[in-house]
Amino acid sequence: MTNLNATVAAVLVMLAFLAGQSVAGRYYYDKVQDKVRKEVEKAMAKNPSVGPALVRLVFHDCWVYGCDGSVLLDSTPTDGTNTEKKAANNIGLAGFEVIDAIKQKVGTDASCADIVAFAARDAADILSGGKIFYTIPGGRKDGVVSSAAVADANLPHPDFNFDELKDNFNASSRGSSFTVEELVVLSGAHSIGVAHLSSYQDRLGPDSTPIDSDYQEALNKATPPGLLKTGQNPTVTNNVRDETDAFQKDAAYNPVAMGVNPKRGVLDNSYYHNNLVNKVLFKSDWVLRTDDFAASKLDEYKNNPAEWNSDFAAAMVKLSSLPAQGNKLEIRKNCRVPNPQY
Repeated sequence: MTNLNATVAAVLVMLAFLAGQSVAGRYYYDKVQDKVRKEVEKAMAKNPSVGPALVRLVFHDCWVYGCDGSVLLDSTPTDGTNTEKKAANNIGLAGFEVIDAIKQKVGTDASCADIVAFAARDAADILSGGKIFYTIPGGRKDGVVSSAAVADANLPHPDFNFDELKDNFNASSRGSSFTVEELVVLSGAHSIGVAHLSSYQDRLGPDSTPIDSDYQEALNKATPPGLLKTGQNPTVTNNVRDETDAFQKDAAYNPVAMGVNPKRGVLDNSYYHNNLVNKVLFKSDWVLRTDDFAASKLDEYKNNPAEWNSDFAAAMVKLSSLPAQGNKLEIRKNCRVPNPQY
């Protein structure tokens, strides 16, 4: 009986560990990752918009020069202040203060690139309610160059057609190309976050790519395109599910009737439900329906949330593993500037 009780106790401890959650959050054997997790939890509790920002940040980092923390740089000796942060496709990029806070905790025990990757993993875990989790190693190094022009040349544009998206994801210059399936998988991250009017203004006119008329009318009411002429560039949520009750009423959107979890801010497969009824923001979202295989994956992920959770985790591992491309790599002391020797 004593041995049995000991065995049961050991199993319960192991199950608790595998579940990965405690009151304070997920446990890691690695002290750096524990510190990252605690800072991400604290930041998200204070400001929920930080979570989606961190998930977005790792894509915008790793898609340009590989996972090298170059998206964090304010200035470099070669690029001056015209860094990736100034890129048009990086409008609204956020979460930098969280990365700074984590760097203060871990020092040179981790690169800034590692911090970005770990923080995005933890944000995805929290935003999905623990349904999306993956393990990734450390060991990334930080780059010393950062160019707005290079970022705009490499990041996918919200008005891309399908072939442009496919070619962008298939580019082997990153060290690893991404399939159409992975394109569809990663697009599901648009279930969270916000977008600026300038990124979806092409969807608001009579000649736009197909968009639900009620949704389009609600967008025009909330963010009239004329605001851009006055210097204003407001945001809406990427996901109509996360909008106010009034907006959803204008858009004729009922998440429960759609079969969507009505809880706002959840990283889940709601994007696929919305896309299949033309209630998505970007042209680059809708055009996934113009390719037979991509469209079939939209339907598959709509009907199989657990499959999408698993595939999204796998795609994020691959994304977070894109090798840094620079010849000069380091572990930065300050994530916003290269170390003094450069």
